[in-house]
Amino acid sequence: MTAPDALEQGRASFAQHQWTDAHARLSAADQDTPLEPEDLERLATASSLIGRDSDTAELWTRAHREYLTRGNVERAARCAFWLAFGLLNKGKRARSSGWIARASRVLDTGARDCVERGYLLLPAALQCLAEGDVPGAHMRFCEAAGIGDRYGDKDLVSLARVGSGRALIRMDNISEGVSQLDEAMIAAEAGEVSPMALGEVYCSVIEGCLEVFDLRRAQEWTAALSDWCETQPDLVPYTGQCSVRRAEILQLHGAWPDAIRAAKQAGERFRQGPDQSGSGAAFYQQAELHRVRGEFDEAEEAYREGARRGRTPHPGLAQLRLSQGQIDLAAAAIRGALNEAQDRRTRSRLLPAYVEIMVASGDQQAARSGADELLGIADAIDAPFLRAVSAYAHGAVLLATHDVPAAVTALRQAWTIWQEIEAPYEAARARVLIGIACGELGDSDGAEMEFDAARWVFRQLGAVPEVARVETLSRIGATVTAGGLTRREVQVLRLVASGKTNRGIARGLFISEKTVARHMSNIFTKLDLATRAAATAYAYRHGLIDGVAGKEKA
Repeated sequence: MTAPDALEQGRASFAQHQWTDAHARLSAADQDTPLEPEDLERLATASSLIGRDSDTAELWTRAHREYLTRGNVERAARCAFWLAFGLLNKGKRARSSGWIARASRVLDTGARDCVERGYLLLPAALQCLAEGDVPGAHMRFCEAAGIGDRYGDKDLVSLARVGSGRALIRMDNISEGVSQLDEAMIAAEAGEVSPMALGEVYCSVIEGCLEVFDLRRAQEWTAALSDWCETQPDLVPYTGQCSVRRAEILQLHGAWPDAIRAAKQAGERFRQGPDQSGSGAAFYQQAELHRVRGEFDEAEEAYREGARRGRTPHPGLAQLRLSQGQIDLAAAAIRGALNEAQDRRTRSRLLPAYVEIMVASGDQQAARSGADELLGIADAIDAPFLRAVSAYAHGAVLLATHDVPAAVTALRQAWTIWQEIEAPYEAARARVLIGIACGELGDSDGAEMEFDAARWVFRQLGAVPEVARVETLSRIGATVTAGGLTRREVQVLRLVASGKTNRGIARGLFISEKTVARHMSNIFTKLDLATRAAATAYAYRHGLIDGVAGKEKA
């Protein structure tokens, strides 16, 4: 094939978004005769979209220099911007800043008023966000959007509006912020945005939706990103992030086998590119799925692998320790993670686990404080999922502190919302606590109905630890049994016989250790027993242990 043929076919492949073929043909043409800067831009774009980052930087640099040689300072600045933007996304702030400074100097030398000045505002706005100057970031994004509108540049307008929307969200103007994200996506879906900008727009919009727990929008735009990625099988950037987000949403909706496949696919996609910084999120998501399925060894290894790749392992690892009965270790880990978290977004993801672990450790004051902070965040953001999380946390605290009627109200609220947003695992966990509350109120039929419904969901999902927990809670049928024990005292007795410590019993029943000690005193008195070993023997004789038929009948 001649060089002119390779060039024309490379341009055709580029227009059809066949990035690998475009890269190969344009590279072949470039080896024969150095490409003109317009074709170098095409080659740099194709290189970026198939994940060849080192080649990409060199190509943008060449295009920048060729445009300068020809006196086209505007396009030279545009190439410098894309090079700087790519470096910034990879955390290489110093090199990115250097290229932005060069582009600005080039434009200043030519005293140019052009759309590229709007592009150069974007890194400055992102830097403001990173430094916590959210109003400053918003001002620069708005200025960039205005320049883009004036020049009719859809790429600049879309990128700037997404940034403006994200800034507004962080300024608690959530409604307007989300509206700007939607507006940016309309232009993207209409085909008005180039592939270089489109992936950035998709990913930032989805991140913004997740930041305010707007799961419906996140799901909608993740599906759109998936569709876009599937039209370009050789696309490398964005596909990993897309798979992680899909895994999160699939897990929420109870499609766990599909979720684990998506999480593993995300890891594979990240490994195909030279920048693997996002692979930590893929391993963390795999760990989360292993944890809720009871695959604790696999979960721990995945959390560790994610941590090696830069993803903090909490709250998931702390929750794993809780599931393993290592309450002190879980408490220390989640306290440390929460103390380090400064921004609201991070704290809102840690607080639910913090409350649950503090309840299990018997620190009801800390649990209540965490639940109150979570409520404040839920009130500010006003997203259904976060309201459900907050209601569940409050319900758990109220149950642990024996305000049972109020606990039922809060837990019913959480269950209702989770049902509406189709989150079966979370809804079933709420029903478990409602069942415990019903038992506290003497409603044994109500308790058993809640446990049975939760157990059915957990079995369908494959949530092995939760199935075991419900089995433990639901085997007691009568309110009063042998020796005059109450339903709660029989529950405590069964857990003693299974080898649980008072702390473990308190965690399993969402009560304090002092309450467990009181129940133990009542059990010893009513049954005329003196030791835990004697209580265990009694439980075996009376058929209160799984798989053991009672030798005596109550």
